[in-house]
Amino acid sequence: MRSVTILVRSPSNSGAVTLVNFWKGLTEEIVDRYIAAYFRDIRRLNILDADEYPRVTEHILEIHQLIQALEAKGYAYAIEGDIYYDVRRFAEYGKLSGRSLNQMQSGASGRVDPNDPERKKRYPADFALWKAAKSDEPAWDSPWGKGRPGWHIECSAMIRARLGDTIDIHGGGGDLVFPHHENEIAQSEALTDQPLARYWLHNGMVTVNGEKMSKSLGNFTTIRDLLDGKWLEYPHPIDPVAIRLFVLQAHYRKPLDFTPNAIEAAEKGWQTLKEALTLDLQMLNLSPQILSELDSASVEQFQTALDDDFNTAAALAVLFELAKLLKREFYLRYYCEPHELSDIQLFQRSQTLIQLAQVVGLEVQQSLARFEIDVDWVESRIQQRQQARQARQYAESDRIRDELQSMGITIIDQPGGLTRWYRT
Repeated sequence: MRSVTILVRSPSNSGAVTLVNFWKGLTEEIVDRYIAAYFRDIRRLNILDADEYPRVTEHILEIHQLIQALEAKGYAYAIEGDIYYDVRRFAEYGKLSGRSLNQMQSGASGRVDPNDPERKKRYPADFALWKAAKSDEPAWDSPWGKGRPGWHIECSAMIRARLGDTIDIHGGGGDLVFPHHENEIAQSEALTDQPLARYWLHNGMVTVNGEKMSKSLGNFTTIRDLLDGKWLEYPHPIDPVAIRLFVLQAHYRKPLDFTPNAIEAAEKGWQTLKEALTLDLQMLNLSPQILSELDSASVEQFQTALDDDFNTAAALAVLFELAKLLKREFYLRYYCEPHELSDIQLFQRSQTLIQLAQVVGLEVQQSLARFEIDVDWVESRIQQRQQARQARQYAESDRIRDELQSMGITIIDQPGGLTRWYRT
């Protein structure tokens, strides 16, 4: 955030306190605004809320206690209000990233210069646990004077306060392996002698047409602009679930490349799944079956895929196979052709698809899928389409079909010129 200079006039010595309180209030207001925007965006993508959303500002005391414990064990040292972690004291430093201290020293910023009388760090790879206050930054009281936490200590303190010494899964971007996660391990495990996390998951970076997304390249976009059709590369509103499907099609550790063709393919893929998820089996004069079990073969394939390092692409293949089977069976019965599945099997596959899709958040909003339809209007549009086909105006015929499809209306042309329709 850009620094802001604010002049506060006060008739007493409380002016400095007023300035600090005003600054903190302004910071919290800005933070709250962006947090609210974040929640609006992720909920459109059907991302469930976490149980807790801790804030660093709520854990300043725990940060102090963690730093003091590191000082007491000889892992931290204080210089002029700054506190640094001594990486050479932690024998396993570099174990997550596979880097040695020699490699880190050759590429370190803030190198120790023996001729520099103002040097602070004892070793180039040492990192800050607490930084002394600067005039243009928010600051908190501490045993070492006013200052702010270092970047890495915040996460260690919040994990320890909310979840304990060891957590099951720690995730983050691939660019955080070093130094952030490496430093978290050093801070936490130096005190507990326990692993900070049992499993580490690092996701790949986002690219656009094969290039890193950045404002300088002019290819930067946000989730909100993407969904609202404001991305210049693909200026069309996009179903949020189609974006979710797009993300799931790639392995989480691989780069995620946003291209117009990839987004369009994801939209078509979601349309295929959505049609199968919303098939109205009662239109076939079948009564809903009460099922106690799902299709075991599909469930096993789906679970095996996710157990394999969250191979979501393989899990999606199971869903598309079920969707293909359901749509074929539906059409066979709709045309009164010999079918392959019994009624029980048909309902079983349908319920299996719905429940497995829910596991990865691919759900059709019922408010959109089951809206009231003006039957007379639909029939009139179908009649207009038939007239267009008879006049060989195929572009107009396709346009009407696509219009109905976008509203959840699927049409089936039958022999003899009859057209039937149903809503998905």
